[in-house]
Amino acid sequence: MKYFMGLLLTIFVAAACTNHQHKNKLYPGNKNANIPLDDAQLLDTIQYQTFQYFWDGAEPVSGMARERIHMDNNYPQNDQDVVTLGGSGFGVMAILVGVERGFITREQAFMRYRKIVDYLANADRFHGAWPHWLHGPSGKVYPFSQFDDGGDLVETAFMIQGLLTVAEYFKEGTQSEQKLVADIQQLWEEVEWSWYTQGKDVLYWHWSPNHAWKMNFPVGGYNECLIMYVLAASSPTYPISPDVYHKGWALNGAIAYDTSYYGLRTVLNFYEHNDDPTGPLFWAHYSYLGLNPKGLSDRYADYWSLNQNHALIHYRYALDNPKGFSGYGENQWGLTSSYSVNGYAGHHPGESDLGVISPTAALSSFPYTPAESMQFLKYLYNEADSLIGIYGPYDAYSHSQQWYLPRYLAIDQGPIPVMIENYRSGLLWNLFMKNPDIIRGLKVLEFKNNEIPANKE
Repeated sequence: MKYFMGLLLTIFVAAACTNHQHKNKLYPGNKNANIPLDDAQLLDTIQYQTFQYFWDGAEPVSGMARERIHMDNNYPQNDQDVVTLGGSGFGVMAILVGVERGFITREQAFMRYRKIVDYLANADRFHGAWPHWLHGPSGKVYPFSQFDDGGDLVETAFMIQGLLTVAEYFKEGTQSEQKLVADIQQLWEEVEWSWYTQGKDVLYWHWSPNHAWKMNFPVGGYNECLIMYVLAASSPTYPISPDVYHKGWALNGAIAYDTSYYGLRTVLNFYEHNDDPTGPLFWAHYSYLGLNPKGLSDRYADYWSLNQNHALIHYRYALDNPKGFSGYGENQWGLTSSYSVNGYAGHHPGESDLGVISPTAALSSFPYTPAESMQFLKYLYNEADSLIGIYGPYDAYSHSQQWYLPRYLAIDQGPIPVMIENYRSGLLWNLFMKNPDIIRGLKVLEFKNNEIPANKE
């Protein structure tokens, strides 16, 4: 099994890194408890821990990812049984990492996927789209908000991205594995992407059987949702026309408005959703867990430059630290939507910088900023191990306010093992980009794909 022997030492050391009493306060790392790890062992450790969120931490009936896991057992709305569609989409990709890194066997993964796919086939769907949240034990919609109690096309896209990647992994396998692939294909073909346009040249995020289109959220202008448009154009059953992409998502070309921030081009227009020229770093992650930005371009952007510059802007912003927050610098950087000192917040450089660092931001940026991301990883495990728990780094922290909580969110843990694996081997990128429907959809949208080989480690 790949990497297994080296993993034994890694897991032992990882346990040493987490054997501390965590309080609502920042503490320096217990360096005497740490055996120095080389870079590969550090990457193995964090991939193993974050993978476990989706393996041991999964909701047992569905096999899906819990929306949140709070190690302090303080949950809002008694929602320990809530599972998340988007986070679970990231999670099924993390499970593939687990197979390839030797954390679990192929058969164990197959059995979990069988449970998840069967669950999704019987769970609430709305014109083929799942809701943002499901009640894990029953498969019934769990409202995300007052009017958000139906289909969520963005969360559905994140799940489909993951499932199509899984299908590519198993498509040449046993008869049982090929049946899993066929069942995934059926779920994919049942999503009515074109219905979510309301007959217009844009995709809408939500629809509710109780409130119809009341949320009225057309998805246009750059954010985390590129994968939704790519999938919608790639659908073999309910495809959108190219005009929906070019007029809706790309705002008739206005998405290509470019500016400069910290000496780097932003490539696309971040002002559509922000008051500042850049956004939270999850925009550089969610759509690109499977969609490979290396060598990918269309009439609006080179997507490698877009994402690499986005991550480097966050890094340079931390070095500059215009608000003077404690801790910011070359070893601590990266802002994204996460838990915050007062609830949940969409952190990013500029006015939305609250002094809160979210580890997923830098760690999920490994493909774009390997040296800078490794600096942050070493800081966490060698100097700040009180910020590490059983499922990897806790969701967020602030030195300025001496704050952190031992809590996790699926949508933040999931991109870490997946994007690190894309940096190390290109595994998820290579699988997703081989899907024939995706290849056709990218051509329909006039994408060019001159893939640069990923790191091989």
